[in-house]
Amino acid sequence: MSIQNNDNRFSTRWGLLLSVLGIAVGTGNIWRFPRIAAQNAGDDGAGSFLFAWLIFLVVWSIPLIIAEYALGRTSRKGVLGTFAMIAGPRFGWMGAFIAFVASAIMFYYSVVAGWCVFYFITSTAKSLPISTDASTMIWDNFQSGGWPVLFHGLAMSLGAVAVWQGVKSIEKVNRILIPTLLVIVLISLVRSITLPGSFEGVKFLFTPDWETLQQPRIWLEALTQNAWDTGAGWGLIMTYGAYMQKKHGVVKNALITGIGNNLVSLVAAITIFGVVFAILGAEMSRAGVLDVMKQSGPASTGLTFIWMPQLFAKMAGGKLLAMLFFLGLSFAAFSSLISMIELATRVLVDMGIKRKAAIATICGIGFLLGLPSAINLNFLGNQDFVWGVALMICGAFVAFAVIRYGVKKFREDTLKSIPGDWNPGAKWDFIIKYAVPTQAIILLGWWLFLSATVYAPDTWFDPTDPYSVMTCLVQWGLVLGIFILLNKKLVSRTLGQPGDS
Repeated sequence: MSIQNNDNRFSTRWGLLLSVLGIAVGTGNIWRFPRIAAQNAGDDGAGSFLFAWLIFLVVWSIPLIIAEYALGRTSRKGVLGTFAMIAGPRFGWMGAFIAFVASAIMFYYSVVAGWCVFYFITSTAKSLPISTDASTMIWDNFQSGGWPVLFHGLAMSLGAVAVWQGVKSIEKVNRILIPTLLVIVLISLVRSITLPGSFEGVKFLFTPDWETLQQPRIWLEALTQNAWDTGAGWGLIMTYGAYMQKKHGVVKNALITGIGNNLVSLVAAITIFGVVFAILGAEMSRAGVLDVMKQSGPASTGLTFIWMPQLFAKMAGGKLLAMLFFLGLSFAAFSSLISMIELATRVLVDMGIKRKAAIATICGIGFLLGLPSAINLNFLGNQDFVWGVALMICGAFVAFAVIRYGVKKFREDTLKSIPGDWNPGAKWDFIIKYAVPTQAIILLGWWLFLSATVYAPDTWFDPTDPYSVMTCLVQWGLVLGIFILLNKKLVSRTLGQPGDS
């Protein structure tokens, strides 16, 4: 199962961990997590959602992160090549689907990264808005002026530069981005919890309302958010795993990745809940505060891009905190974006395309296919919805690759031979073989049923509706069908021509 290669490697374990944390710690932690927690809160608090979210860290994310590290380190290939080698050539299409899902997310993620950069520049150069109307005007002017296209192009260009020299440049970039991001997050946390009234927000965040766990939507949201948080099942960690040194253990790194990422999410949530409750708590009821936090706005922009600037404007030292907040958000977005670019690039490199040509191709296509999301927020919302839910399918595919190889044999071949690392044991075997596929099937089935009967009973069958069941099934089916038809050609090209890394 070994393969001779001359790939670059991460120079140190620290560089590897920072780069993988760059995958995991993204806008999903700061932009998405606090809003999802608020939307799934009960009358007493959001603690029950946190409970479900932490369960999925243990029974979904960390086991899949372990699998991805080991798959990448074993195959020394990108996602498509890894599936062809480990699961067998007939299943290369699964790896291609995972690679496409991550790339589809990359197309609009670059747009969001551009938003973050714009708001950092705006918060630095201009006065913060002091009302919802003023804040909305900034957003509307930005969206209507063609600026999103420009900043989308800037984000893709910077991403290309960051991955140009392979893992060496990726490691260098993340050695700067991630420590700086963590410092910014901690500074924001300290400022937030020192605001009068912030403790009410923190208390609400951690107070459970156990009855909410009876709602299937809570569990679905908790799983998809944990997948978003950690990067489990995306194929991104699998790609970086191809550049691991053999002496770097998998299990310890996976635990650090998963737990470290979720801690950042909690710190971000404490910060935002604290700020929102401290500033708005004196003006409106708890229900009103929660309504503000739950409002996603067009393409989930409401809390982060409409409300946070005006909240910062109302607090002492708010301008500096706004600058730090959007700088941290930009760093988080960028560190995740470069991993998506690298994943797609590596797939092309495995097919024999020279690295620089592969990067230029991926970033050019990424810019072009991201244009609809930059121009139309409804399209961006549709893509976020379709491919975010598809991460459940991707996670199941990763588990399938290990199952196909033989779970116990895979663990013994790839996870037991590293001195100083931990053996995940038979419990990991059980989770990968039974728990992950069961979760994917049950939760995806729940989602399909509820979407058709509760959430959108009148439009679930309409593929043109941006949030229908059918728009997901059509897009997933089209992509899967193409890759299944092209499987033999893709696998032959990938395994026959290792390319120039």
